[in-house]
Amino acid sequence: MTKFTDFGLNASLLRAIGEAGYENTTPIQKQAIPAVLDGKDMIAIAQTGTGKTAAFSLPIIHRLLAGEGRRTPRGARALILAPTRELAIQIGENISSYIKHLHLKTTLVYGGASANQQIKSMAGGVDILIATPGRLLDLMTQKHIVLDTAEYLVLDEADRMLDMGFIRDIQKIIARLPVSRQTLLFSATMPASVEKLANSILRNPVRIEVTPAATTAEKVTQHVLMVAKEQKRALLAHVLKDESLRRVLIFTRTKHGANKVARQLNDLGVHSDVIHGNKSQNARQKALSNFRAGEIRALVATDIAARGIDVDDITHVINFELPNEPESYVHRIGRTARAGARGASLSFCDHEERAYLRDIEKSIRQPVPVFTDHPFHVEGMSAPAASTQEKPAAGRGNGRNGGKPRRPEANAGAPRNGDAARQKPRRRSGRGRRTQQAAA
Repeated sequence: MTKFTDFGLNASLLRAIGEAGYENTTPIQKQAIPAVLDGKDMIAIAQTGTGKTAAFSLPIIHRLLAGEGRRTPRGARALILAPTRELAIQIGENISSYIKHLHLKTTLVYGGASANQQIKSMAGGVDILIATPGRLLDLMTQKHIVLDTAEYLVLDEADRMLDMGFIRDIQKIIARLPVSRQTLLFSATMPASVEKLANSILRNPVRIEVTPAATTAEKVTQHVLMVAKEQKRALLAHVLKDESLRRVLIFTRTKHGANKVARQLNDLGVHSDVIHGNKSQNARQKALSNFRAGEIRALVATDIAARGIDVDDITHVINFELPNEPESYVHRIGRTARAGARGASLSFCDHEERAYLRDIEKSIRQPVPVFTDHPFHVEGMSAPAASTQEKPAAGRGNGRNGGKPRRPEANAGAPRNGDAARQKPRRRSGRGRRTQQAAA
């Protein structure tokens, strides 16, 4: 085990992280911290929940303290870009805890909050600025933020920022930063678009990969449940009867779908809430706080809105609707099995979504076991080559012949019949950032 005390970090910084319960490093921290302390550019491929915020922020804080740079009006010595306000807020909360014994100043800039307050907070300059690309570019264009003396740039969840259509904003922001800076890029996956961006902004980067690109967390037990579209709500009610689903994150593709599921949960008496782009910032933060505190059992979210969810002990992720991009599946199920814990994902797949399942299996390079032993299983679908098949265990009913259905969450690791699409659904075409955000 490598300890944080092994890196020679500032004593006040070590005091703060010790008070936060930090002692041993995670794999990404063990590899990234020395590289950042050495002043090297870096590409890090790491899932959410691996400790990446500390991996980049702790060495940057140390270098800010040791460096000769100073705050400048409307400027920032370090810029951290995040795709969503939730993730930006989470990063800000973590960094605030790290610098509580230091005289560093940090602030947040993101949409959905008062621009005037953000402008005011930047007037005298800050040491660390955490921002989302859209609002930051707006304030830079208006000359309220000037980053021509920035020493450090971090792109967190770069793949999601590109998915959301932020590439042009990012390029415009980077064009206004000094060339002689240290740049760190973090991404859960490394598609060609992210690789291209990295090649254009990094100089001889160190490459760190703690989980292979486009793979899922090893400790997540995955199952897919074949079901008719009109039976998904009944299947959700059936699955949630199992009390082992203590803290559940439920994904839909659209805001409208998220609202419908949330209403169903309310009708079922399941304590729950919903987050998506139409929710106010206060409502989203309250929902996250309640979910984190265990005051609600289920949280319904869209992909973009969920990027800032940093909650340990999520027992299950339910894909009420399969994502139409395989990378989103990786991000979704990575919300469970964090901090060394185990977790499970259940994906509801209807006839129109079978091609999405096939693409997911190709992307993660493994079949998702199909669980047939529930009352709403749909028979007669063609099995994809990647799927596996297993008969129900002897002596147990399958829910269709009078026996009590076995739930997949209680029988992890029992793959069943697989199914795939005969016709692939039409994919969503590429869209700009505003269209993507509206869908969330």
